[in-house]
Amino acid sequence: MKLSAFADVCLRTLMLLGSRPDQLITTREIAEQIGVPYNHVAKAVLELRNRQAIEVTRGRYGGSQISARGLQLAVGTLMRDLDVRDDVVDCVSETGVACPLIAQCTLRGALRRAREAFYAELDLLRIEDLTGPASRRLLPFPVLR
Repeated sequence: MKLSAFADVCLRTLMLLGSRPDQLITTREIAEQIGVPYNHVAKAVLELRNRQAIEVTRGRYGGSQISARGLQLAVGTLMRDLDVRDDVVDCVSETGVACPLIAQCTLRGALRRAREAFYAELDLLRIEDLTGPASRRLLPFPVLR
């Protein structure tokens, strides 16, 4: 199972903010710390603010800070919400022709169940579980490609 790049940036942003819960961190600083382009982080910050996972203060001394709700957010719930794909596999060709096996296919259902099992396992983790002392040693994050 592979996370979307957007879900990955959102998760990294929350992990960084959760590791410094009493600090306001600018979007530019987040981008530098997690090794992701600024515009990707800006989109993630907007999404996380809309979900009330972070609080954003504007202005010269502004920045983002994780909220209590953000710390309690289940990782699986967030990843499930950010995964906009209908299926794990694409059963339609680039030209729009459906797979000839689709009527009898049991693979799609199995892959959906496997994806849900993946998210269910992540539901056991809260963002705060990812931001304890051990995770602070792991920062900064590897660069996304």
